[in-house]
Amino acid sequence: MRRETIAPWAEPEPNAHDMMSASDLLALSDKNWRYELVQGRLVHMPPVGGGHGRMSVKLASALDAFVEQHALGCVMGSETGFLLSRPDEPDTVLAPAVAFVRADHMPDRQSAEWNEFWRVAPDLVAEIVSPSQFRPEMAEKARAWLAAGVLLVWVIWPSRQEVDVWLPGADAPTKTLSKTDALDGLTVLPGFTLPVARLFA
Repeated sequence: MRRETIAPWAEPEPNAHDMMSASDLLALSDKNWRYELVQGRLVHMPPVGGGHGRMSVKLASALDAFVEQHALGCVMGSETGFLLSRPDEPDTVLAPAVAFVRADHMPDRQSAEWNEFWRVAPDLVAEIVSPSQFRPEMAEKARAWLAAGVLLVWVIWPSRQEVDVWLPGADAPTKTLSKTDALDGLTVLPGFTLPVARLFA
């Protein structure tokens, strides 16, 4: 069921009444939830289950091996937040299951930003859908990523064993992959492929 909230894919945080910044979120000590920040408002999701976590590692490992081999940038694991809003807007920090950031988009390792939320839209993000999430909510999140500048979004559906592929300019998935198909890095990661069946094995 679609949630009427600023972030339909998550739950609003009932105890957060004040606007928060990315720095506030980074300093948050409560580890009982996974948090994101949307236009300065805190939202939360429950911790993921074992299958979700294992799938995230499988995908991140395959991407990381390819990216490292070709020195393309870096792959970020689950819980990594990205600061997507402009400096004059309330902060929005979203955290995908897996992300790829091209080398020329990465902050300098010696900069303060390196250990904070990077103010950059990843080039590729993957979202793994939890049992409490549905297509309308995840479509909203895919659109939010694309609006921020992400070039390729994979929304992975464990229950259906399918992957929705989202590209800029589209209001719906460009295609939906089944277990007989393969993920394709397209122009974001040319040459990268991964059989969808491997995600669900």
